[in-house]
Amino acid sequence: MSKPANVAEYAAALDQPLREIAGKLQTIIDSALSQPGAIWHGHPVWSLGPAPGRTPIAYVKAHSSYVTFGLWRGQEIPDADGRLEPAARQMAAVKLRTLAEVDAELFTTWLNAARALEK
Repeated sequence: MSKPANVAEYAAALDQPLREIAGKLQTIIDSALSQPGAIWHGHPVWSLGPAPGRTPIAYVKAHSSYVTFGLWRGQEIPDADGRLEPAARQMAAVKLRTLAEVDAELFTTWLNAARALEK
């Protein structure tokens, strides 16, 4: 994948079904957070600060067979369904292989909780 200039280009460069998953995630994240996403370290990141990486909240990263939806402080977020997998530092993420695995209501709840942790 060539270096995308923005989140839409990142998603558009993916093969299906990953493109559709990334596009749906972008819509959900953009609706929940006030700052638009930006490319930071090669993949889309949504932050509360004035620049990418300043108070990062969420990220989307495509792999060969799935898309990761991650939250910087995800291990601090209640996850009754147990879908968030712990990652480095305080991060947690979910691996999405099909569009049906994208739960807009649940992911919005997580995003709202992640934003609240930064206040």
